[in-house]
Amino acid sequence: MPTVHVDGYHSFEVEEGKKLVLALEDNDVDILHRCGGNAKCTTCRCEVLEGELDPKGEAEAAILNDKGITDPNIRLSCQNRVYSDLTVRPVKTATATNTDPGRRPVD
Repeated sequence: MPTVHVDGYHSFEVEEGKKLVLALEDNDVDILHRCGGNAKCTTCRCEVLEGELDPKGEAEAAILNDKGITDPNIRLSCQNRVYSDLTVRPVKTATATNTDPGRRPVD
């Protein structure tokens, strides 16, 4: 199983193919997902510090472009699945923004 290390949090093993946002939430990482995992809001952004995710899909690329987010290491955790070891840093958190995380994204 792949291991996800979250900068400032901890490391945990993840079932291969699990959505990154669900892996983070299920392991008590403070992550936003205001649109419910539909690539509409970008609140679930993570910076990929080490490791690889699949190439951006159409929905992820479009919303990041629309929001002016051009850093290739910033990815939407709701649009990516874990297939290998990763080190990530959440960009926005519920605690920092004093916001409810949002409804749980579907798998």
